[in-house]
Amino acid sequence: MRMLAVALNTFREAIRDKILYVLLFFAAVAIFGSKLLGWISIGQDIKIVKDISLASVSVFGVLIAIFVGASLIYKEIDKRTIYTIISRPMHRYEFILGKYVGLAFVLGMVTGIMAVVAMVYVMILGGTIDQTFVLAVLLIYCELLLVTALALLMSTLASPILGAIIVFSLYVVGHATGILIDLPPHFDGTAAKWMIELLYYILPNLANFNIRAEAANGVQVPLAYIGWVLGYGFFYTSMLLLFAALAFEDKDV
Repeated sequence: MRMLAVALNTFREAIRDKILYVLLFFAAVAIFGSKLLGWISIGQDIKIVKDISLASVSVFGVLIAIFVGASLIYKEIDKRTIYTIISRPMHRYEFILGKYVGLAFVLGMVTGIMAVVAMVYVMILGGTIDQTFVLAVLLIYCELLLVTALALLMSTLASPILGAIIVFSLYVVGHATGILIDLPPHFDGTAAKWMIELLYYILPNLANFNIRAEAANGVQVPLAYIGWVLGYGFFYTSMLLLFAALAFEDKDV
């Protein structure tokens, strides 16, 4: 019940944040504007609309997770409301998990709204929504949960601006981890290659969550792969939440 109270309060605070509605507005503009790019490719307009719509759900969802999540703990400390909360019979990890669950609710609502708008728009244009499209949205939400956990961790360690920059940088790198092991031959046998390869195995490979191309082209994705990616995301998200809880336990507030 203590975690639920924190989660509901976080949800109420997040939906009052103006940045949330600004990003939703631009997401809608990107989704509806995708038809303009569809006109460029004859006969490929529905595919392009689907691809851009899913990309908009992903990108703007990540921006919401970063801008809201990176300031969750900092706001409580800055407003000094954190002292009232932790003085009550509540474990610090309960506070962290409550914050995370609250933002997960917000992201679930936002992702659902953007996905429904995209689906309706595709059907209005004469396209169809298949299982792969729905699974693509599910994986996007799973990715957002992972990014939110990372943003929450950064919120306990850094200022909102620095935390947002770090999370966004890791998000970009996470979608391009393949370049960390695809190095030129002159890196062979060097310490730099060893360190870069170590990063490859430590950082989450966010490209695993991207099945937009399959959804746009109506290609079926094996459910076994979806299950593996969900488990992969659950593992990394759990580890990040554990680190966030441990960091907040040692934080002097």
